[in-house]
Amino acid sequence: MEINMQYIYQVYQDGSFTRAAEKLYLTQPALSMAVRQEEKRLGAALFDRSRRPLTLTPEGEAYIRAVEQVKYLEADLGRELDDLQDVRTGRLHVGGTHYLNCFLLAELLAGFSRQYPGVQLEVSEDSSVRLARRLERREMDLIFSCDPELIDRFEHQPAFYDHILLAVPSNAAIPGDLAQCAMSAGDIQAGRHLSPAWPRVPLERFRDLEFILLQRGNNLYDRCVRMFDEANFAPKVKLALSQLVTAYRFADNGVGSTFVSDRIVQKAPSQNLVFFAIESNAVDRLFYALLPHRNYTAHAVKAFLTYASERFGTNDDMRRPL
Repeated sequence: MEINMQYIYQVYQDGSFTRAAEKLYLTQPALSMAVRQEEKRLGAALFDRSRRPLTLTPEGEAYIRAVEQVKYLEADLGRELDDLQDVRTGRLHVGGTHYLNCFLLAELLAGFSRQYPGVQLEVSEDSSVRLARRLERREMDLIFSCDPELIDRFEHQPAFYDHILLAVPSNAAIPGDLAQCAMSAGDIQAGRHLSPAWPRVPLERFRDLEFILLQRGNNLYDRCVRMFDEANFAPKVKLALSQLVTAYRFADNGVGSTFVSDRIVQKAPSQNLVFFAIESNAVDRLFYALLPHRNYTAHAVKAFLTYASERFGTNDDMRRPL
């Protein structure tokens, strides 16, 4: 990439000539002069210097889009050349939420690394929305999501299911006839909740419980809203938390009932909770592997997708525990 493009992109990232100059090991006047020379060549100002932090003009936005395309092409070329030299090396950068990283990707990436020890791994952890923004900027190779709005924005392929259960402290007051529908963690590990013969309970039967829910902006929050709307009652919310795993731990300590993925229960069983399969289509989540639109897919990424597909299975097999 041309040096002026590098300079302008750094100013854009930092929103400041001073901070950008420090990272580029230039004096601030030298950087400002280089940017003004490029603006003169283009015949347009790229930055609105009246704002702090600096903002792009419409011409600047077009320029940055062009710079990012150059960056993407150079990155694709570099990875393709690396692949031509050795198909079993390369880099793989995967993003996941705390739940996915702890209860799915850790085991998956460990197995992949044993099979492809020459591939350099990087894992990022963040909210699904922020991960999607980074994927759009092609700062990582792939993420997993079950959010339809995110799925439609990227190249995608089905990866795995998880299933949402209601986790209730074992000492909670529930209608007596529901005892026959309650499952232990061992039942979940055995996959009994996946059997069509196992009863799904209407959520309305749990209207007297206190709930620990996730905060707005989380896919499970949206699904819970749907389920409570279907059940035609507003829940008594004891806590609203940002992490699924944290909500599970609070429920395990008797703070309230919560919704939890079966994959968490399979890997971290609780002796203090009983679990119920809920009668709603919202409880079955199909996660997709999302990839940025690109000209070249590195061998390491292809190998990981193949490995994940073999590990998860396909179609009905994706419903089974990992």
